[in-house]
Amino acid sequence: MAEIFVGKRADFKEGDRRIVQTERGDVGLFHHQGEFFAYANTCAHSGGPACEGVMMPKVLDIIAEDRTYQGQTFDESEMHFVCPWHGWEYNLKTGVCVGEPRVK
Repeated sequence: MAEIFVGKRADFKEGDRRIVQTERGDVGLFHHQGEFFAYANTCAHSGGPACEGVMMPKVLDIIAEDRTYQGQTFDESEMHFVCPWHGWEYNLKTGVCVGEPRVK
């Protein structure tokens, strides 16, 4: 894959995201915790602009010892991006689809 200049490292603040046009389609570029991640801006579900959706920490269900549901919390150690069309979530660091792990 060809390299494309999108900006200097210093131009990216923590949490920044850019959608970059390439010859092969749009690419979402994310800056998170000092690292950069790039993915095709195409959701595996219906082709939506996956990289343009909300970024949020992983949602965890809280289950008590008696197996009753106690609510939800966030796992800040795992960030997701969510396709705005139908809500398919992807792990930011791995690109794996949360609801369908065979999809990356």
